[in-house]
Amino acid sequence: MSDDTLSQANIQRFNDVAATWDDKPGRLAMARHVAAAMLKRLAPAGGGRMLEFGCGTGLITALLAPSFHQVVAMDSAPGMLAVLERKIEELPLKNVETFEGDLSQTLPEGAFDAIVSSMTLHHVADVPGLLKRLYGHLSPGGQVALADLDAEDGSFHGDKPGIAHNGFERDDIRRWLEAAGFANIDFDTAYTMEKIGEDGVLRQFPIFLVSAQREQ
Repeated sequence: MSDDTLSQANIQRFNDVAATWDDKPGRLAMARHVAAAMLKRLAPAGGGRMLEFGCGTGLITALLAPSFHQVVAMDSAPGMLAVLERKIEELPLKNVETFEGDLSQTLPEGAFDAIVSSMTLHHVADVPGLLKRLYGHLSPGGQVALADLDAEDGSFHGDKPGIAHNGFERDDIRRWLEAAGFANIDFDTAYTMEKIGEDGVLRQFPIFLVSAQREQ
């Protein structure tokens, strides 16, 4: 399935669920743990300019924004961004701006000190190509911090549309990052989500966080 087809499927799905996206306690818990792990890794980049792609309703955005001067929160689903824009006004998050765009086609202009994402890579068909593009949008010494599922059997999403990968092998992510030019690659398990599948079985799904750096 092409990135274009995946993008359209994901825009429709996430627009449909945007209004209730923040209602699940497990989703909120995962955001807290992943954001804390990201902040630990990104401490050297704190205070700079950050891009978050696949930001959704801004669960991660709101937790990371106080540590950066400027945050660009990117998503392809306008419904999700509308929820985030209300948060920007209400909280307020004065250093956050939203950017609607298809990740396979465009990224915001300028260089970033940090690029982060949580649970978005599995929606992207060409992950090695994306990592090369992210490298080109980092300032010298800038870092990525990317969280997603370890490889699983498809139970996590079931038959939901817009899924390109049933998680990832960490060795594959490392190899793709190295090919893109990244150094100082490191992995942690940021969170383990428990979820009942469509077959009624409770399973555990580890969420990895990988950080890597563009050399100076």
